Amino acid sequence: MSVFDRLLDTRPLRTSPQFRRLWWGGAVSALGGQFTVVAVLFQMWQLTTSPLAVGAVGLVQAISMTTVGLAGGTLADAVDRRKLVLAATTMQLVSVAALAVHGLTGAESPWVLLGLVALHSAGSGLGAPARRTFVPRLLPTELVGAGVALGNLSFQIAMLLGPALAGVLVAQWGVSACYLLDALAFTAVLYAVLRLPSMRPDGQPSRPGLRAIWRGWRFIAASPVLRGALLTDVAATVLAMPVGLFPLINEQRFGGNPQTLGLFFTAIAIGGIAAGAASGTITRARRTGVVLLAAAGVWGLALIGFGLAPSPWLALGCLTIAGAADTTSVITRAAIVQLATPDSHRGRVSAVEHIVGASGPEVGNFRAGLAAQATTAAFAAVAGGLMCVVGIAALALTNSPLRRFSHARPEAALDSRASG
Repeated sequence: MSVFDRLLDTRPLRTSPQFRRLWWGGAVSALGGQFTVVAVLFQMWQLTTSPLAVGAVGLVQAISMTTVGLAGGTLADAVDRRKLVLAATTMQLVSVAALAVHGLTGAESPWVLLGLVALHSAGSGLGAPARRTFVPRLLPTELVGAGVALGNLSFQIAMLLGPALAGVLVAQWGVSACYLLDALAFTAVLYAVLRLPSMRPDGQPSRPGLRAIWRGWRFIAASPVLRGALLTDVAATVLAMPVGLFPLINEQRFGGNPQTLGLFFTAIAIGGIAAGAASGTITRARRTGVVLLAAAGVWGLALIGFGLAPSPWLALGCLTIAGAADTTSVITRAAIVQLATPDSHRGRVSAVEHIVGASGPEVGNFRAGLAAQATTAAFAAVAGGLMCVVGIAALALTNSPLRRFSHARPEAALDSRASG
């Protein structure tokens, strides 16, 4: 085995043509998605020059994705997941095509823009739970973590490159160019999903509805491994998310240089890409639960260091470590959730994971803003990191099934429900 293969486990791409097509489609779509994110925010600002209106974009996205995501989870355990993802992706393609038309016609309606953003987010929420179940169906158990890591790496690269490319596109050809390229990217996803086999859930399909959603939540509450994995994400995001503090810390500690502020975001992205590129060392580790807890703890410690850093270079170093720890945590948590969940419940459990992952950072940034308003930005960062470390330590001490979880024996997580 070469050094490259030890660092980045590419076996899923080499062994599964279906996963390979899905990965390429997802990578292209992730880049196109960043084009749309930048274009929507730019267009809303141009139309309204209102920070409140720009903030409303995020609120509409969160509400639409959360509410429709719950329905997507229950549908994913009741119908052919392949068909559900095809319908959701078509909804997203139609929405970005409509955004392109809206821009090309010179329409100046922020309400139409918000409506199309809501439609796009609804498509994302509808298909996300079913889409997350594809990896454990296409890959053997020992490669699920590697498959998740490869998907995360493509997303991290898109996050790093996409906004800069989108800025060039908007400057040269306007927002509609971004929307049209995103629509084209969705055709790659449609092709990849069309080539998949039927993806009906195992066992007796559940009946969609509120009762099925409630049963999904009860299943998570009864599983120490799933409950602990999701609480790990809550501790890392709700208690410690630092992004909302970046402008204030930059202003109070480092003179408000906009270049330094930009480097804060870049440092997290670089750390994430580095961890993703070396994810083979993570996904081959047998004690997946220990890796998850350790990564979340390192995230909290790095944010404490960021809040205390006396120089911008030390702050950037701490954020790079935090980015690497966050990516490690995301990869291991996603693998644990999929492997610890029977296929009959994967849609509903994936919906909860998606909602926690999407809403947790936003709530965490709001918490950070409140704490900074009452104290200082540096104190808010340190306190958030400390609460995260304490929360993770409590989980590690009280949740032995999560500590013992191994991708080599995922069935043990199901057995632990009886004692948990």
